[in-house]
Amino acid sequence: MAIEKMLTEEVPARVLVAQVLAEAGIEYVFGISGGHTGRIISGLSQHQNQIRTVLVREESLAGVMAEVYGRLTRKPGVMIGQGPWVLGNGLIGTLEAHLSSSPMILLTDFSDAPHFQLHAPYQQATGDYGSWDARRAFGGITKHVMQAQEPLAAVQATQLALKHALAGQPGPVAILFSHDSLAGNVGPDAAPALYPTRYYLPPAPPPPDSARIAAAAERLLAARTPVLIAGNGVRIAQGYAQLQQLAETAGLPVATTAAGKGTFPETHPLALGVFGTFGTAAANACLGEADLVLVVGSKLSPSDTAWENRKLLDPTRQSFIQVDIEPKNASWTFPAEEVVLGDAAQVMAALCEAVRSRANGRRDAAEQRVAAHRMAQGYFDAAEYRADDKPILPQRVIGELMRNLPDNTIVTCDAGENRILMTHFYQTKMAGGFLQAAGSGPMGFGIPAALGAKLVHPDRPCVAVCGDGGFAMTMNGMMTAIEQEIPIVTVVFNNNALGWVLHGGGPFAAEFNDFDHAAIARAMGCRGERVEDPARLGPALQEAIASRQPTVIDVRTSLKTSFADITSPLANEASPRRR
Repeated sequence: MAIEKMLTEEVPARVLVAQVLAEAGIEYVFGISGGHTGRIISGLSQHQNQIRTVLVREESLAGVMAEVYGRLTRKPGVMIGQGPWVLGNGLIGTLEAHLSSSPMILLTDFSDAPHFQLHAPYQQATGDYGSWDARRAFGGITKHVMQAQEPLAAVQATQLALKHALAGQPGPVAILFSHDSLAGNVGPDAAPALYPTRYYLPPAPPPPDSARIAAAAERLLAARTPVLIAGNGVRIAQGYAQLQQLAETAGLPVATTAAGKGTFPETHPLALGVFGTFGTAAANACLGEADLVLVVGSKLSPSDTAWENRKLLDPTRQSFIQVDIEPKNASWTFPAEEVVLGDAAQVMAALCEAVRSRANGRRDAAEQRVAAHRMAQGYFDAAEYRADDKPILPQRVIGELMRNLPDNTIVTCDAGENRILMTHFYQTKMAGGFLQAAGSGPMGFGIPAALGAKLVHPDRPCVAVCGDGGFAMTMNGMMTAIEQEIPIVTVVFNNNALGWVLHGGGPFAAEFNDFDHAAIARAMGCRGERVEDPARLGPALQEAIASRQPTVIDVRTSLKTSFADITSPLANEASPRRR
């Protein structure tokens, strides 16, 4: 059957850019109209039944919401706005997408003034003398940069950006539109010809090589004490079910990286929690005794591996099998004896089938190993979960979250010491229930991440956990929650300080005044409650979830616990700071 052309009549380029997004199944565009991209916003107004344009109060919110949308759906999240501010304010979401391999599209512009490029007009980003170079700037933080100088290219660049954002290892792609590219029309006889967007979307990843699967399966079955490491690649592949099936069938204890936390329920009898620098002692002990390590969707960063401490991971005494969609990631940190390239969900499903008939008894043995390590090392059983200290200990706050949030809640974390404490102490109960910016770790991530997650999963409660520093950066996200009717709950660890900085180097330039963030929230139109009594926190959480309204719970928290208290001895002894 012949491929049809995209157009039968002349159409404005700005409308066609919006049409391309609709054809690709994009459901949301996040951002602020500015510069030449206002024309695209005008085009989006003609597709309101297919694409919801979410107006935010600052570009950093749009960037994070787009990144989270891409990470949770396998479809590119789309951020729109004027070039300088998409680059500057929107950087945290773009950088996180780049480092965490989330598909994302940046619709932005050169802010150029036609015919005056060489005279340095206001805000211009073409790279000419007296202007800044948008292509170079975006090139350092994205997978690829497209530029469109005329209407036809505006449409093709959008189609190709979708392709590049999704192909292979996903990532962010920027499109830089000139004034002229969005000001004209495109007709059916334009050359090169335009074709429907579906032909530009990459096909499903090819199935993994059967010989590689067979070889990996043999090694798994021969191992006595194997452990599976699950990274963020499992989330990108939406491979939650396949991960659990493989672990149960092959008898594999599961440890996750910090970025992979939430891909496997930590209440499962095969779960070890996060491993590495801020991981659980049980995870580190079980990994340390492993004779084989199956790594799925992780680059194994230094913080994951406790600065590559050989007591934890060591290819001279352990065999490694690595699963990744990007060949460059394979054997990057540790040499792997078996490498299986492909989509994580597909590879895990194939491995599960390859071992199924010969894996009798392995699950029971693996669960016994996990139980023994939990018993010896402790596992989400800190006494401080019920401590009555005032100000409230972070562990008590986390304990109340665990006891009072519904099992299907999605918790998003900000950066700083609060995130490290949540990574270590918060026990996830359901796959997909925890999300953090572990690629770049920016402050100001938690609130927009919860907004994005709630749009993707409107049926699941979404709770942002942040410090008072991170809340101050993006508390305008609660205005977006009100305006866009996105009922998230934000819990603020309010200790009047940048905890990580204070505990790492002292109080200089690390302390804040005492602000009532709940009162600020109420002034915006949200529900808000300040909690100083630990007994009140559980009811406050239950009421916030039941209200289905944007809510801020400002918790007066103690500085008594620091990140140093939960840093693994393995990381302390291997840290380059000690050398």
